[in-house]
Amino acid sequence: MNNNSTIKEQSLQPAISGSLQLKPLPKEPASGEIDERVLTAIHAAGEKKAIDIVVLDLREIATFTDYFVIASGTNERQVQAISDGVVDTLKKAGTPAARVEGYKTAEWILLDYGDFVVHVFDDKARKFYDLERLWRESKRVELPAGPAGGANGSSRTES
Repeated sequence: MNNNSTIKEQSLQPAISGSLQLKPLPKEPASGEIDERVLTAIHAAGEKKAIDIVVLDLREIATFTDYFVIASGTNERQVQAISDGVVDTLKKAGTPAARVEGYKTAEWILLDYGDFVVHVFDDKARKFYDLERLWRESKRVELPAGPAGGANGSSRTES
């Protein structure tokens, strides 16, 4: 029995005393940076005239995703068009959606990309579910200027 414990200790010894190399952690975007795929989704939504685009950084408070992209359309057809634009643009860029839900009713379409989730609402559903209030502990991301930035991207006021 004593020999077995000596063998185990000896077999572990080289791993402990040898040159232990730690792999660096993957680089996360700096606080002011957003994943390029999220920027692509924002741009695609803006191209379809999405209104009130908001990005919430959930990295510090959630484990299931890093970002929520929240946008609105004025009617069912526009909500679907925004969703189609985001899905098509990201698919062409090599990022297909893992899951799409709510497309037929088009009140709230959820596009799940793993690291981020795009929520496209009609105005009534967005006010009812109020994800910005529900996830108020998250950080709101400053949007870049462009089709999704400016007045469309950062003008949402809390009611």
